[in-house]
Amino acid sequence: MPGIDECLMEAMTLPGARGASLVDWNSGLALGTAGESPVGDHEATAAETAELARAAAEFDTFTAAAEETGAAAGEDPGPPVEDLIVTTRAGYHVLRFVRTSFDSSVFLHLWLDRDTGNLALARIRLADLARRLVLG
Repeated sequence: MPGIDECLMEAMTLPGARGASLVDWNSGLALGTAGESPVGDHEATAAETAELARAAAEFDTFTAAAEETGAAAGEDPGPPVEDLIVTTRAGYHVLRFVRTSFDSSVFLHLWLDRDTGNLALARIRLADLARRLVLG
């Protein structure tokens, strides 16, 4: 089971990976980073992506159906949103929420080059990394 640094280095092996980070969406702080930042500053990127993650995780539009499904299945609700994908002309940003034993307020952010990245593979691998990530 990888820790933060190992997880981010593994994310950087994905085709087209430009940068990766683990972010706490409550505080907007990067808990770890690897590679580049789209704006040249990992902390600014963490704060900006945290705003997006917080909105998705707190708005009823995105959380209502997820909470009902999780409650019906008897699962730990964790973050109601699994991942967010933002596409730009030059790349993809994938935010994958991580379930934790505490407050589940962290997510993995992967920035991919649009020409060389594989969005489907990135989603699958980030889900696996989020599941295996050891925090603490």
